[in-house]
Amino acid sequence: MFLTNKEEILTNEFLINGYVIRKVENIDALNWIRKKFLDFSKTLLELNKKSDKKNLLDQIHLFVSKKDLNHFRLRMIEQINDESNFRKKYFSLAKKYLEILVGNELAMQLRVNLSIQLPDDDSSLLPVHADTWSGDSPFEVVIWVPLVDCFKSKSMYLLPPNDENKLILEQSIKKGKSSEELFKIISEKIIWLDVNYGELLIFNQALPHGNRINNEKETRWSMNCRFKGVFTPYNDKKIGEFFEPITLRAASRAGMNYKLPEIF
Repeated sequence: MFLTNKEEILTNEFLINGYVIRKVENIDALNWIRKKFLDFSKTLLELNKKSDKKNLLDQIHLFVSKKDLNHFRLRMIEQINDESNFRKKYFSLAKKYLEILVGNELAMQLRVNLSIQLPDDDSSLLPVHADTWSGDSPFEVVIWVPLVDCFKSKSMYLLPPNDENKLILEQSIKKGKSSEELFKIISEKIIWLDVNYGELLIFNQALPHGNRINNEKETRWSMNCRFKGVFTPYNDKKIGEFFEPITLRAASRAGMNYKLPEIF
């Protein structure tokens, strides 16, 4: 392996833990994204433009009911993905990390997702699952970026990739355990991931993960987007349908356009 010491450290941490947490590479881009969400929220909720920028996202549950949350979230997703520079800015948050962990010829999910979880809300739960169980490729990683400080039950959990956990998981699935039963079995094995604003989480989405009821007093806002090597295997989510190449190199472009001369 011709990796630098820095690349070896990041690689080993990801493989051993199933995730890494790092500072975003482009804080200006993250601040731009956060401001967009603040502006969208104020407009949609008809709030005073001068309302407190620092805490509005954390306190959005004071303005959005559980009944209206999904409509509000979908409007946020639609508006942010309509911004022409958004996906490029999102990529800039983790470019160097992705090049080390995934490669420098990347495909990116066409739309970035947004999760909003109000305090004490049981309608926004994501049961324990691995994305590969529902058609994602094991060659993908997720870049998970919070717009607020995420900690304890305001964040997400992940089951680390060790042999004991793998055995417990396989035995539980073979016995046909429900998602809730499975969570109870692995609840003492999972790791809750504290990720502050200005940081990002890169995790292996083939590992079981999810969230629970947010027992904190603040609302969680987090974005997530999948990345993979352009030439790595795809599963149900194909290039052109779910993914788009974003960093094809010259040799690949030339090779993809090459046609062997016809011999007469």
